[in-house]
Amino acid sequence: MIKAIAKLFKALNANVNPGEIAHAFSCGILLGLMPKNNVLWYLFFIFILFIRINKPMYLLMTLLASAIAPSLDGLFDSVGYAFLTIPALSDFFATLFEVPFVAFTKFNNSVVMGSFLCGLAFYIPAYFIGRLFVFLWRKYITAFMRRTKITKVVAKLPLLGKIVSLVGDE
Repeated sequence: MIKAIAKLFKALNANVNPGEIAHAFSCGILLGLMPKNNVLWYLFFIFILFIRINKPMYLLMTLLASAIAPSLDGLFDSVGYAFLTIPALSDFFATLFEVPFVAFTKFNNSVVMGSFLCGLAFYIPAYFIGRLFVFLWRKYITAFMRRTKITKVVAKLPLLGKIVSLVGDE
């Protein structure tokens, strides 16, 4: 876990493409908002691992969004119910439900569908928020952190030496 966090900070400060970090930010939010008890979540999790993104940011944002998601279940339920009860799509959903293994995705659950739709709707704004975060981090926050006294004191701790050596072992 410490190595993953160290890699994240290394990517934020290095010459890594900000788009990779921003997509990881967005993908983590998309996945973190979805309930974890269905095949759809696992399919997205595996699929996103094959995309070239910053994996530590992806996992961190998945964990953070997972912590927030239960408080948004009411919103997800209403969005999912509104989408699943569209009369023009009822035949499509009925046909889809009869396809083997598709029911394991639990697409017919209003919370699963609503969280997926909300995650998709928030993907583009989250991408731009992620890019803005990387820009602000590299331009202002890193310089500010290097000048603070607490950073200078913390940098002398033995644990940070271990973290730096772990990142350097790649």
